[in-house]
Amino acid sequence: MTQPLITAEQHAQLLAVGEARANGQSIDPMPVVRLFTPDAHATWLLAALDPTDGDTAYGLIDLGLGMPELGTVKLSDLAGIVGPRQQPVMRDLYFRPTRTLSEYTRAAERDGAIPD
Repeated sequence: MTQPLITAEQHAQLLAVGEARANGQSIDPMPVVRLFTPDAHATWLLAALDPTDGDTAYGLIDLGLGMPELGTVKLSDLAGIVGPRQQPVMRDLYFRPTRTLSEYTRAAERDGAIPD
């Protein structure tokens, strides 16, 4: 049995930030969850979830090409991705954010990858 991409608590945190963003609040949140492909070098640091569909997540996306950027991705799409060795996208159970999303973004743009 695989782990869900996000827990109920993370879903609630992501939605709260998404609602604040939808209401026009200018915020620089801490990422809530780190998702990754264990066999394809892709990483998603997610900080918000669109309250209108509950599926579109916003955060820092690093597809392993040296060009990480802020953007959106659907959790339902991530749930269907498998890497070259048939490994699904997984949640980093040990991820604890140490900086805001903008700080992660600056470091990722400088280094060409999301820092651990």
